[in-house]
Amino acid sequence: MNFHILTLFPDMVVDALNTGILGKAVAKGIIGLDGVDIRDFSHNRHRKVDDYTYGGGAGLLMQAQPIYEAVQSVQERLPKKARVIYMTPQGRVFTQEMASGFSREDDLILLCGHYEGIDERVLEECATDFVSIGDYVLSGGEIPAMVLVDTVSRLVPGVLHNEVSAETDSFQNGLLEYPQYSRPEEWHGRQVPQVLLSGDHAKVDEWRLAESLERTRERRPDLYKAWLKEHPPAPVKRRKRKADGEK
Repeated sequence: MNFHILTLFPDMVVDALNTGILGKAVAKGIIGLDGVDIRDFSHNRHRKVDDYTYGGGAGLLMQAQPIYEAVQSVQERLPKKARVIYMTPQGRVFTQEMASGFSREDDLILLCGHYEGIDERVLEECATDFVSIGDYVLSGGEIPAMVLVDTVSRLVPGVLHNEVSAETDSFQNGLLEYPQYSRPEEWHGRQVPQVLLSGDHAKVDEWRLAESLERTRERRPDLYKAWLKEHPPAPVKRRKRKADGEK
């Protein structure tokens, strides 16, 4: 899978992502990271890609033409048209479910805005998805793009050494992950729960689900309510009361 990141700071994004698990995946050719400098498509001798907004207002806006040409330069190199994801607080909030869908693509083009954003016309022409990582404003789309790349990459086969890791991560089943423990069995007077030392996998799974549910209920009641809607408790069968005198 290949990520093509359109940004004013390609080195910042690619260098940050090309480390750790993702760096190893890049070295093995499992994923590709392509940093595209939007300034390379400026028609201005100073490589300027922004200008004042029509109608007035504070700040500068990224212009349509350099972004359009940057997108087209990537699309022309691909065997089929790729989705263009604009990282913006006005988009749909990024979720694990969305990441799973993106992980099935061969190529993704991530568009990082800066300054006061991007000329609406090029978004109408090129963008297929509008994605936000939360209800707050950052200086640019680079950090959100890195979040998306990291999250999606974990779901690409071969990126993680243990494929089960991605399956048990928080949000994979709509719940937060259960508590986890390693050696030693006792640390600062705190013991590892005995059920995890029992060797009974069925009981361990039951404990983990119960802990996930409780942690989600406490920390993310919105997710807990959504999970309950998808997994309503089984109805309790009540014994029919016997009539007076009936044996």
